[in-house]
Amino acid sequence: MHLNPYGRDAVLLATDLVNRPPATAAELEERCREAGLVVERPAVDADLTAVRAYLERWTAVVDTTEPPARAALVNVLLATSSAHPRLTDHAGTGWHIHYRDDDMTLAGLLRSLVSVGTALHLTARGMHRLARCATDGCDQVFADVSRTGRQRYCTPACANRDAVRRHRASAARTGA
Repeated sequence: MHLNPYGRDAVLLATDLVNRPPATAAELEERCREAGLVVERPAVDADLTAVRAYLERWTAVVDTTEPPARAALVNVLLATSSAHPRLTDHAGTGWHIHYRDDDMTLAGLLRSLVSVGTALHLTARGMHRLARCATDGCDQVFADVSRTGRQRYCTPACANRDAVRRHRASAARTGA
């Protein structure tokens, strides 16, 4: 199956890596492969260190809610992470476009994919579509890929917990 790694898939991979940081370079590589990326060179410890640093910068985009400020942060990520677009047929998967140089490290590949993917996600779906969970005590990051664009929680479980909490608080106030 040929996946377009830019946009939705890249942003979902970034949220997964932020919420469940990989402990080793091998785990980082495996999770990238599981997400459908073609990993052309093995991950090393330097990749893991660089990806962690990049994701810290990326979460600043998530935590910035004003569209102009969010756009400015994404533009910095794009300027430092991507290259000019190019057509490629690496690994015989069919011709497609890359926003990165050939022979990049895994960290470089992720910086490029996530930066371009974030820009595409926010411009196509809405500048508000990256956030942290609205449940008190949960700081998980999510990308809103819903049809309506009104997602407030990282998972249905958090949404349900918050609904139960609100219901119980309401019942306690009314004495029911």
